[in-house]
Amino acid sequence: MKVIRCQMSDVSKTLLLTLVFITFTISTFAQTVAGNKASIAGQTALVTEFDVNGLKVLVKHRANSPTVAAGLFIRGGARNINAQNAGIENLMLEVSTESSKSFPRETLRRELASTGSSINSGATNDYSVLSLASTRQNFDRSWNVFTDIALNPIFATADLEQVRQRLATGLREQETDNDNFLHILQDRIIYANHPYANSVSGTLDTINRLTAKDLSEYHKKVMQTSQLLLVVVGDIDAKDLQTRVAATLGKLPRGNYKEQAFPALDFSKATLDVTPRTLPTNYVQGVFNAPSPNNPDYYAMRVAIALLQSRVFDEVRLKRQLSYAPNAELDSFAVNTGNIYVTAVDANQAVSVMLNEVKNLQTRTINPEILESISGHFLTKYYLAQETNGAQAAEIAKYELIGGGWRNAFQFLDKVREVTPQDIQTVSNKYIKNLRFVVVGNPQAVNKDIFLQN
Repeated sequence: MKVIRCQMSDVSKTLLLTLVFITFTISTFAQTVAGNKASIAGQTALVTEFDVNGLKVLVKHRANSPTVAAGLFIRGGARNINAQNAGIENLMLEVSTESSKSFPRETLRRELASTGSSINSGATNDYSVLSLASTRQNFDRSWNVFTDIALNPIFATADLEQVRQRLATGLREQETDNDNFLHILQDRIIYANHPYANSVSGTLDTINRLTAKDLSEYHKKVMQTSQLLLVVVGDIDAKDLQTRVAATLGKLPRGNYKEQAFPALDFSKATLDVTPRTLPTNYVQGVFNAPSPNNPDYYAMRVAIALLQSRVFDEVRLKRQLSYAPNAELDSFAVNTGNIYVTAVDANQAVSVMLNEVKNLQTRTINPEILESISGHFLTKYYLAQETNGAQAAEIAKYELIGGGWRNAFQFLDKVREVTPQDIQTVSNKYIKNLRFVVVGNPQAVNKDIFLQN
């Protein structure tokens, strides 16, 4: 579950194709808006919620779906680790997928191959996951494999070394890519003295020091039902699944995990940090405070960022040809941020243009017809993103864990459609200020007064 940052999002591309395309999108969906709204609201009725010994389980029934997706989520994310063991949860999950008590390495691979199933893991700042994708026909066998990996991982030395080398290779290569290096520097600066400063991916130092014993002890620590969430999506009977959970994951100790709120990030003033590198262009990112998915402002900010993406692309690339891929993004973390991004030889002019577009967003009233276009786009994107059971399980889990409850996962389109021009101005003025800029490139090409004018 890595966070992948795009050079230019689909929002920018779609909005800028042509007015004809936008009009077509709106007209295509206008006839079904009411039906879609009712359908989205009706999704709630498809979800069954129950508790097994402190383990919260959410099951979304999708009749006649040929596949089943399951995710066992560990609450806490960066709050579970520290500077000494950064990356241990991610490493623990990665190694656990290599072999378990009842399914040694080769047996596990044969079983997954014969059933067409896959078991993977991932980690974010807010939570981690052990995931299963299976056909409905083979769900019984796949569930046995999945739960044995969750409950009885072996943490064999050979498995650990193989995973360690794979992760270490990725960590070593991070700073060789200028975009990745920019984001690494950004995280170090923005997350200083914050739990997010402890990388869930780990560092070369921590990954190389962690032992099989460390992983085993950590597994016992976090595998308590009060710290876990199970989400299953597919043509599954909830009562049958409840019996399965009681016989497996429900036997874990309950524990007494209590979620602690993250502290706020520091955006009290604008800052500029420049890291010298001899490059043909300068890499620039300006980060600002943003509402998280459990904040009512989140939906207006999503629309505002979509508008900003379109505007900076139009002004920076199309009209002035200052950069190939200027961008604006909004993350989806419990403590959230947004950013503007550009690579440009003339970084001063590019940033000045982008900040001017921020100011326009804050001071000019948006034409309601443009908001209708944005709503049409989000409608398309929403359904495309929810095509798979795995995507739906991830969305339900995200809202349950950091978005104010799983029911909010089905209210997104309604909330976007409710955004008004005044809402756009309000959130833009409230959040897009005191940008903290990180630059990789030529220090002589950076005018401090331009970057810190916000």
